[in-house]
Amino acid sequence: MQTEPRDRPIGIFDSGIGGLTVAKAIKALLPQEQLIYFGDTAHLPYGDKSTAAIQAYAVKICDLLLRQQCKIILIACNSASAAAYELVREYVGSKAHVLNVIDPVVQFVGQAYAHRTIGLIGTKQTVNSNVYKKKIDNLDQGIVLHSLATPLLAPMVEEGFFNNTISESVIQTYLSDPSLQDIEALILGCTHYPLIKEQIERFYQGRVAVLDSSELVARHVGEELQRLNLAATTLQGEAHFYVSDYTASFEASTRIFFQRAVRLEHYPLWE
Repeated sequence: MQTEPRDRPIGIFDSGIGGLTVAKAIKALLPQEQLIYFGDTAHLPYGDKSTAAIQAYAVKICDLLLRQQCKIILIACNSASAAAYELVREYVGSKAHVLNVIDPVVQFVGQAYAHRTIGLIGTKQTVNSNVYKKKIDNLDQGIVLHSLATPLLAPMVEEGFFNNTISESVIQTYLSDPSLQDIEALILGCTHYPLIKEQIERFYQGRVAVLDSSELVARHVGEELQRLNLAATTLQGEAHFYVSDYTASFEASTRIFFQRAVRLEHYPLWE
């Protein structure tokens, strides 16, 4: 039986647990939406992978999400959004609507920080792609962006090293970099970073606004669902979680995020 378009699930993917911050925000804002999450744990982190590799992973993941009849495919990873968004949009075509985690943040920055100086921290892939700078410059709002690659942060979060002295030291070292001086706001340019947002805020002690993309992205997804007349009215099923490589730490993180027992389904991208 053909499922009504509005009753189809939202597909979300990331290299690991980072995208769970976005999934949790979407579930909180849009509880009637069914979520299908793919964590590409076999290839994390994406931040040090080549553009071609990330594009290959993304296409394989989209094949699965399309088979699950997802109405929206959200690339819940800044590195993959930078490297693969245009390719994924072309590949998916009219079968689903493809969204990324960068555009909602850029839109918010344009509205809130015209003619001001802001910072960005992210993976090497995200920062070196210059995608944020290009999009912010295209706004023509006089915004100055200072970017810093922080490659140790995502693996640190994946391994559970946050809210301790190790993470405090790494975070302090990065945020003390001269390139991030005199900023008024800091974009967390990786979906792992909301998990260390409190530590980052403690470092700045209110001097700098810390911009968490997960809530901005969730609002954007809700707006797109309304615009496309695809908002679900009743929940069709519980969230379903796939991983390309089973890890106990990912299962534990998922359980903590969603505050219930979850079952991970192993789905290798290459058999």
